[in-house]
Amino acid sequence: MRRKFPNLSAPLKVGNVTLKNRIISAPMTFPVLTADGCLTPEAIAFYELRAKGGAAVVTVSELIVRSAGKYYPIQVLIDAPNAKDSLAAAARAIKRHGAVASMELSHGGKYSLTNPENPVNYGPSDEYSDGIHTVREMPEDMIREIIDAYARAAFLCKEAGFEMLLIHAGHGWLLQQFLSPATNKRTDEYGGSLEKRARLTLEVIDTVRSVVGPGFPLEVRMSAEEYTDDGYSFDEAVAFAKLLEHKIDLLQVSTGSHKGSFDKTHPSSFMERGVNVHYAEEIKRNVSVPVSTIGALNEPEMMEDIIASGKADAVVMARALLADPYLPKKAFTGRDDEIVRCFRCYTCMAERMTTGLRICALNPVIGSEYEINFLQTPALRPKKILVAGGGPGGMQAAITAAGRGHNVILCEKGSKLGGALNAAKGVPFKKDLFRFIETKALLMEKAGVDVRLNTEVTPDFVEIVKPDVLIIAVGAEPIIPSLPGIDSPNVIPANDLPEKYALVGHKVVILGGGLVGCETAVHMAQEGKEVTVIELLDSVCPDANPRYRPLLLEQLEKNVTCRTNLRGVRITDKGIECSDADGNEIFFDASTIICAVGQKPLSSVVENLRDCVPDVIEIGDCRKVGSVTDAVFQGYWAGVDIF
Repeated sequence: MRRKFPNLSAPLKVGNVTLKNRIISAPMTFPVLTADGCLTPEAIAFYELRAKGGAAVVTVSELIVRSAGKYYPIQVLIDAPNAKDSLAAAARAIKRHGAVASMELSHGGKYSLTNPENPVNYGPSDEYSDGIHTVREMPEDMIREIIDAYARAAFLCKEAGFEMLLIHAGHGWLLQQFLSPATNKRTDEYGGSLEKRARLTLEVIDTVRSVVGPGFPLEVRMSAEEYTDDGYSFDEAVAFAKLLEHKIDLLQVSTGSHKGSFDKTHPSSFMERGVNVHYAEEIKRNVSVPVSTIGALNEPEMMEDIIASGKADAVVMARALLADPYLPKKAFTGRDDEIVRCFRCYTCMAERMTTGLRICALNPVIGSEYEINFLQTPALRPKKILVAGGGPGGMQAAITAAGRGHNVILCEKGSKLGGALNAAKGVPFKKDLFRFIETKALLMEKAGVDVRLNTEVTPDFVEIVKPDVLIIAVGAEPIIPSLPGIDSPNVIPANDLPEKYALVGHKVVILGGGLVGCETAVHMAQEGKEVTVIELLDSVCPDANPRYRPLLLEQLEKNVTCRTNLRGVRITDKGIECSDADGNEIFFDASTIICAVGQKPLSSVVENLRDCVPDVIEIGDCRKVGSVTDAVFQGYWAGVDIF
């Protein structure tokens, strides 16, 4: 039998281990750890899920080889009293699903956190900021201690059952700090020429090899570009790779450093998929060791081509395997149309900055892998479930409930599924979010959900269907401000843009500078239109998550005019008149006004349905206007909670 993606699914020998396919799960930190730096059952379940999903290698993140080198408040530490048994539990959980268990070894260098026991930052060289000595040059005895720490960590991981190790020499952490001429100004044997700047990495590899033995797979992650003034060139990166090739078994080619290149290390939706592949391709031409590539990889067709054309030997994914941990199995069994594509919203990273948790906007299982083993059980008594509304929350509720064995009918008042997600239609950087509708529709079909379009759920309809449970997911409606001229032909609500895009003129004013308004503005500007955003508050897109917002602002700054602290006064056929806080009026010429001032819950619909059956669950925007994350999460748990 010929597999659909024969090259992507082919085995790969790495050292003395044969990977069952070419997909590697990248190291992703799971923040719920013990206070002393051990993996918890929740963390182990997080990593195990990617092994269940079919990845050939699952890499646990980030084992800090020396406690003084940690760069987040809580990380996996080699010095923790119970380090070995927690690592052993993780390795066992990964391996029992046929995946290779790998551990990432790292050290923060000058970015390590300071505390009373570790009051000084040490890096390759002294650094000063405004005359203050911020980083001290690492003495050679400390360098030796760190090298020895890598050896101890490697030995412990092997004893705990890990079958592979990833040495992190990129993204601005310690080993890259020594490699970079921007941060390494030393004049001893660890500074100067490329060979000397690479010496620490090479010595770390040698000492790790000495304890794990020949053939044990060693992988190194490197950054092909630093995107840093005075950093190393790509030619030097290639030369560095050649220094590594005979000491390691796999070379992972990434990009970026710690500061100023977040969107390069974690490519945004404003970039093409596979944006880093050309770096891996060029390095692979110059080395004999297998090379892997990472960065915005999601599509099996693209990854198959990468392997088939020889651009890389393996592909590494992080966010894509959060959105769908079963991506490998779905691809290899011909079910790639079921893959939920990551749309690179950065929710997974932004959540760590707010609540400290790890979640995914499109996959409510992420962050709850451990407890779901106990909570998502088959229905003891299958019930008839009626879902009112075919947006993301309603679709997810239907899929989850049907998956547990309930009989589900989903009704959508309109002629298409997706709800508010339909506004993403035609927007290049949101195409994966729009595709989410198609994927969920297919999953509903395969789950046996009875989907009825152009069907409004009313009290009379509920009386006819007689469901045991009614899930109300009817969403929200646009807020239309009571401005003179708001009903003019040149005004289009943002929700209606996909159908009315042909009516949009060249000069556009967007009334409302929230996330929807700003993303609409970027899209319009990309289409060559002249766009101005008018916002009542003193800043735009405050509702965007803290990882995505800076990148969205960067896109706005390129081609969009944003005017804040302005209130719309009246609309004419020539444009819109606004006033500032002092009452001064400003007129903006526009051929089209797009109204994006917000949404309000369809509360009247909810009130009309609330007492139709004893068991009613309200989810999504009709409950409280929120994000796609809120809707999907609430839909999932609504399906789980039916008993």
